[in-house]
Amino acid sequence: MSVSEQVASARRGARALSVTPTADKDRILRAIADVIVANADEILAANAVDVGEAERSGLVAALRKRLILTEQKVASIAESVRSVADLDDPVGRTELRRELDNGLTLTQVRVPIGVIGVIFESRPDALVQIASLAFKSGNAVILKGGKEAVETNRCLYTLLRDAIAADSPQLGDSLQLVETREEIRALLDLDRDIDLMIPRGSNELVRYIQDNTRIPVLGHADGICHVYVHADADADMAVALTRDAKTQYPAVCNAVETLLVHADRADLLPRIVAAMPDVEFRGCPRSTAAAGIAAADDSDWSTEYNDLVLAVRVVDSLDDAVAHINRYGSHHTDAIVTASATDAERFLTRVDSSSVLWNASTRFADGFRYGLGAEVGISTGKIHARGPVGLDGLTTTQYRVTGSGQIVADYADGRKHFTHRDMQ
Repeated sequence: MSVSEQVASARRGARALSVTPTADKDRILRAIADVIVANADEILAANAVDVGEAERSGLVAALRKRLILTEQKVASIAESVRSVADLDDPVGRTELRRELDNGLTLTQVRVPIGVIGVIFESRPDALVQIASLAFKSGNAVILKGGKEAVETNRCLYTLLRDAIAADSPQLGDSLQLVETREEIRALLDLDRDIDLMIPRGSNELVRYIQDNTRIPVLGHADGICHVYVHADADADMAVALTRDAKTQYPAVCNAVETLLVHADRADLLPRIVAAMPDVEFRGCPRSTAAAGIAAADDSDWSTEYNDLVLAVRVVDSLDDAVAHINRYGSHHTDAIVTASATDAERFLTRVDSSSVLWNASTRFADGFRYGLGAEVGISTGKIHARGPVGLDGLTTTQYRVTGSGQIVADYADGRKHFTHRDMQ
């Protein structure tokens, strides 16, 4: 089947899925979760093939770590599908109800976007997260995973599609998989047939998608995240949050890449360094003087390491920290550690990022942890959806007007008048 034929099939599946009752979607999602658990051995066997090939080909450690599945991860993948089933369905939700005049009513309701293409790298669990969110929100999805996870993605895709089709054959086409770069290029040309593209991966991948299609693109290019330790920060909290933000899972986009420390708390730097013996630190001159770490260069402030490397800069004020973040950051996720609600508010309102945190690790910036069930990705743009994109971010709105024979001429000529009264 050609890519254009797959997209046409996805469009048919999207039309059927858009009017599928919530109870039916939830039943199918729970069946998918059961299928994943029941076929864990098959999934892990496929993943072992991918991991072995990644090791032979010298795939970088950060990507290899994202690729690996375990029994626990497979169980958590199934649980994430169940959590999506448990979420409220945004489709059909009324956002606005307004009387335009007696017998003339306007409503604004949530509807699916339609056909979405999602391109992602390394993480095969992303396939299931994306597919479950798209299904619950009534969207067909065309999936393209990284070549390093080809066997795992094929296995998961087949299990999901078969589970959907076994329950409701008319919905099976709502899930499609493509595998080659040539197919990506073909997808990007179908701007009349695909409603949204979501790239998840490297800066190069996102830029390529943005530069080579007229389809709207939602996503983020970099995850250059910061933790700022303010002058009044609690020492133990500052150490614990920085360690968690850097080392809990360094290969992901919400891991901290730059630590900013107020000059009055530069004395904390030796403690922070000692708390993370596996991390390579690169600092400004004041940081190196305070903690004896290696010197940073200008490129370190704008680098997403996705590894156990942390840039450190000493700043003189909260305003200096905000200026640094807004200059070098990627508008993804940034945190402040402070005892002052006033200073925290200044930071939260001045940092131009999709997620800002006070006394919490940057690693909380995640669809599951935000209670969204999962996420199709994190958007650092400001149009349509921002931050972790869950069910609501995969819907748009439709205005519906219900009348009783009204014509515009009566209002234009002054014979009738609008009431514009909001209703419950």
